[in-house]
Amino acid sequence: MPRLRTASPHHALACGIHGACAGLLVVLLAACQPADRRASGRVYPMPRHQPGDGLAVVNRPRGEGLQIWLDPDTSKPGTCTPRWNPDAARLRHGNGPQPQASGRAPRAEFYRAVASARVRWQLRQQFAILCQRRAPNRRFLWTEPPRRPADFRPPPLLMLEEQHLLSDPRAIRRAEKRLLGEPLGPDDLVEGERLPSGSAP
Repeated sequence: MPRLRTASPHHALACGIHGACAGLLVVLLAACQPADRRASGRVYPMPRHQPGDGLAVVNRPRGEGLQIWLDPDTSKPGTCTPRWNPDAARLRHGNGPQPQASGRAPRAEFYRAVASARVRWQLRQQFAILCQRRAPNRRFLWTEPPRRPADFRPPPLLMLEEQHLLSDPRAIRRAEKRLLGEPLGPDDLVEGERLPSGSAP
């Protein structure tokens, strides 16, 4: 009956060292890549309009990334929660002293960014600070950001009645005539209204 050969401790140790050396070599080769060709991974507060209402994420080479907009939702009584917006701005010069954000980054990039636990932790910290600043009497309630398009639920738009959408043409005409100093005519009146004295019949 053939004997089973077992690996000697020396052989196992050699394999372990070989694997560790290979892994270290991969890390060193990645580190040797020029800095402008890899993302720095920086995450820091970057105001959009007010202090604390934006978060910069440098996730692309040459200091590019995205600026996530932070908008607290206080529509529910007693609480302040994140209102998520996957339409982040494109970040440039994110590694320098004067980062800039303009335009719009693809939504897919937002979903990739918030998949990082470090980014989500920073978002949570910033939202807590922002809610404390804007609604100090409300309880901060954290909600996870959407990780994919199917998870994003845009806030419902207010329903508007037809009369709110279009101005009454007669009201526009009356305003124009008043600005020009012209007299009002019968066609400019609302039902039941009379022409002021001295106006054209």
